Amino acid sequence: MKSTLTFAETEFNRTEALVQKGTLSVSTLDDRRRELQSGQANLRGAEASLARAKLDMEYTTIFAPLSGRIDRRLISVGNLVQADQTALTTIVSLDPIDFYFDVDERRVLNYARVAREHGSNLQEGGGSLDVFVTIADSTEKPFKGKLDFAENRVDQETGTMRVRARFDNPNLVLQPGLFGRVEVSASNTYKGILVPDEAIGSDQDQRVVYVVAEDGSFTTKPVRLGPTLYGYRVIREGMTGDETIVVNGLTRLRPGVIVDPQLVVLPPEAATAENGQ
Repeated sequence: MKSTLTFAETEFNRTEALVQKGTLSVSTLDDRRRELQSGQANLRGAEASLARAKLDMEYTTIFAPLSGRIDRRLISVGNLVQADQTALTTIVSLDPIDFYFDVDERRVLNYARVAREHGSNLQEGGGSLDVFVTIADSTEKPFKGKLDFAENRVDQETGTMRVRARFDNPNLVLQPGLFGRVEVSASNTYKGILVPDEAIGSDQDQRVVYVVAEDGSFTTKPVRLGPTLYGYRVIREGMTGDETIVVNGLTRLRPGVIVDPQLVVLPPEAATAENGQ
């Protein structure tokens, strides 16, 4: 900026001397005067901008919008920065920490129904719906949180809705970017029928259990399966709970075979490989 002004001053002085000698016209001198005045104005504007920037710098304090862990600095001294555009660094919130996941339409309707029963709605956080997340570290127990947000519509392309659960993380075990397996209670407490997985057979495209009658004969009964709970399989439909079913020896069952059932009381929680039993 100063070099441009110096050049304009030199050109003006040279032109002024030549005009006095009659070598150049007065209009050329006017052009050089205009260039000189423009350079002076530009310099004064630049000096004013510099003074304003120094004043702003004196009153500038950078505050983090949230508490958490800060990353490395993304710029160094001497880098050009622009207000509201240049990122200085990144900060992630750790405690509490949010977990986002997608649910399909059927589960969205289930969650919304349970939320209404709790006097809330899904977009307001789903009432008191508990969310459990299990991470890759098998030594860590599932973390318990609360569903606190859901988007306002179902994505038409994927048929899913994104929801969010919030978890307390005082020990900072959960880290941003981790993946986990999510479990959400999609219904209120109710009495259900639980049977061992080995008691469930297949009949073409159906899942069946083998019900033993008083005379030792057996019949197949189609059932609709649910999730695994306490090491057993939840039966959603097809049983009343007072049936006697075959648990062991399904491969030996043939039409016309009479079964001599040995009644066994199953433990409240089945032994599984996960709990080391």
